[in-house]
Amino acid sequence: MIKLTLPEIANGEDKSSDLANRIRKNYRHVRKWARRTGTDCFRIYGRDIKEFPVAIDFYAGRFCVQYFSSRSDDEEIPSKYKDEIIKALRSVFGAEEDLIYWRTRAKYKETRQYEKLEETKEFFPVFEYGVKFLINLSDYLDTGLFLDHRETRQMVASMSKGKRVLNLFAYTCSFSVHAALAGATFTKSVDMSNTYCLWGRNNFNLNSLPAQNNPIERADCLKFLNEEIRSKTTYDIVVIDPPTISRSKKMEDLFDIQIDYLSLIEKALPLLSKDGVIFFSTNSRKFLFNTAYFKNCTIQDISSKTIPLDFHSSKIHRCWKIKLAEV
Repeated sequence: MIKLTLPEIANGEDKSSDLANRIRKNYRHVRKWARRTGTDCFRIYGRDIKEFPVAIDFYAGRFCVQYFSSRSDDEEIPSKYKDEIIKALRSVFGAEEDLIYWRTRAKYKETRQYEKLEETKEFFPVFEYGVKFLINLSDYLDTGLFLDHRETRQMVASMSKGKRVLNLFAYTCSFSVHAALAGATFTKSVDMSNTYCLWGRNNFNLNSLPAQNNPIERADCLKFLNEEIRSKTTYDIVVIDPPTISRSKKMEDLFDIQIDYLSLIEKALPLLSKDGVIFFSTNSRKFLFNTAYFKNCTIQDISSKTIPLDFHSSKIHRCWKIKLAEV
């Protein structure tokens, strides 16, 4: 039985705080959906008010606050924001400060790699559509689950029964876990990070899914695709959700989504089964998809169908569904 963490909230309005009132309104709206779908991780505030340039994500009773700085040298959220956010979360949820975690999203150089912030190893489970995932709000910039792709994962899961699924740039394997629980006969997850590969394996274990049919491979995705083409392996669903820019020590060259997407998709196409499909996505707002390059494909922009109800910006990501055209 699923036991969600969805606390009750204080009734009424806080006449002194527009922020608290907006969080209360958002949470009331999302909570009804969350109960119905078996989910206790979602966004409760996303830069809705100009004076508060933050996003607040709810994870089973804990709160991750991301401050979006307009400067490149900001490391800490200004106290004028921090104090008001603490006050608002206390007013709405009765939240103590130790349940609030802080992040700064500053305009660093594009190739900056975010290193480990701490090493508390404090993992805890959350539910998304009844599926369990481990979250860490202390040690890394990202939490272990990209909430904006919740509906994309659900879409992939809905197509996965009896299918073979390849998940590239798998991060903590959330797409693969959803697919496996939905009845995929085989999933393979590929990522360059040992940390995320282990995290992904723990997500599979948390949902009692066997490693035998759900391998995780630590590899450069472009090199992996070359090897997979040579092996003549095929998949029914391929998920490609790469970073915008990456310069990992494990990579020979800089990865740039605007340049490398052509090679990624081109190399993934030979891996598709007869009726196979690629889900390709990016959160780069500057990205331009030259669909004319893939003349043998049908390409559908499905972005509007993949934006969750708790994300009020349609620009949070873009997503395409790609299939080989019938001859």
